[in-house]
Amino acid sequence: MAVEIKVPSPGESISEVQIARWIKNDGDYVEKDEEIAEIDSDKATLTLVAEADGVLKTLAKEGETIAVGSVVASIDTSAKAPAKKESKKAEPAKAEAVATPVAAVAAGAKDSYANGHPSVAAKKIMDENNIAPNQVASSGKDGRITKGDVMNAMKNGTPRLAMPTHEISRDQKREKMTMLRKKVSERLVSVKRNTAMLTTFNEVDMSAVMNLRKQYKDAFKEKHGIGLGFMSFFTKAVTEALQAFPAVNAQIDGDEIVYHNYCDVGIAVSAPKGLMVPVIRNAEALTLAEIESTIAKLASKARDGKITVDEMNGGTFTITNGGVFGSMMSTPIINPPQSAILGMHNIVERAVVVNGKVEVRPIMYLALSYDHRIIDGRESVGFLVKVKQMIEDPIKLMTGGTDPLKVLLGV
Repeated sequence: MAVEIKVPSPGESISEVQIARWIKNDGDYVEKDEEIAEIDSDKATLTLVAEADGVLKTLAKEGETIAVGSVVASIDTSAKAPAKKESKKAEPAKAEAVATPVAAVAAGAKDSYANGHPSVAAKKIMDENNIAPNQVASSGKDGRITKGDVMNAMKNGTPRLAMPTHEISRDQKREKMTMLRKKVSERLVSVKRNTAMLTTFNEVDMSAVMNLRKQYKDAFKEKHGIGLGFMSFFTKAVTEALQAFPAVNAQIDGDEIVYHNYCDVGIAVSAPKGLMVPVIRNAEALTLAEIESTIAKLASKARDGKITVDEMNGGTFTITNGGVFGSMMSTPIINPPQSAILGMHNIVERAVVVNGKVEVRPIMYLALSYDHRIIDGRESVGFLVKVKQMIEDPIKLMTGGTDPLKVLLGV
């Protein structure tokens, strides 16, 4: 009996996928629920699993585009599982002749780290004259190459090694774009063509957050079982700023503007298949620990290729952190149909003026790219200032950016 393996639907809007690679080969015996292939859609990478035990017959090639619901493989369940090979026990080694004292010394030198290695003085001469260790007979302890050994080798006319040359190549390599990469390309070009995208910048002093993290990171990890990073602070600050400037959290739908009273924040993650943006749902209602835990879980799934389409759909705003790659400044591109994206960058110690004095502070540049059709300059600048204020004074994260003393006094 043959069991057909069909391409499952990765999502409602996806009609075709691409066979990324066969994990199991044609003719292999597979077991039920064993992964047999990876398939790429324009949103995520998924895996196909065997639906029964048997011999696999592949019906599609790697790189081939297949319609959702099509049969890509079959499993012959009548085939018997191959017999498992028993590992042979190693035969006991035969006794060897006793080595002579001279051979024992040679063996000791051979096993020594010093064997064939030059002394400091010897290495200097060898480097200056381009002489390799295998061109010199060693006489030092445990086979060490001495300065005298090198001088004797040079006196006897040891040939110099030719300087290394680098092979020049003008070869080319072509690879078919994955469906995910093609879709990303289409979306990025569409954003540039269909939005009035601008970017505004600001800088934030990270001293307060870094000191807070340093003071409480051990207690935080012991309590919640997760590390305390910068992303949770920025995510929380962003949700407060989005509620203060709702246009930044909105999107255009035809002739209408759709405002969201919730913050589904996408966090850009670099994965082997490309950039993916899993979404933290209702981030405004989560604690720092819950945000950190959610980010860790989603990022791990994205890097392992286990992220689902539902976990990447429906974000209202995105944060991307180029700082992890050393980026100092960038203009991130909007993730449609969203209207804005925040770019974080690396933290660098810079000289800044604080209360009339020059001090060295850890500074991060922030960039907000936004669709000017829906977000005005006042709102974009105000949004970044709001984020800046809460990062520089993290206590305000507890009061929505308001001065805690004013909350206490009710003024």
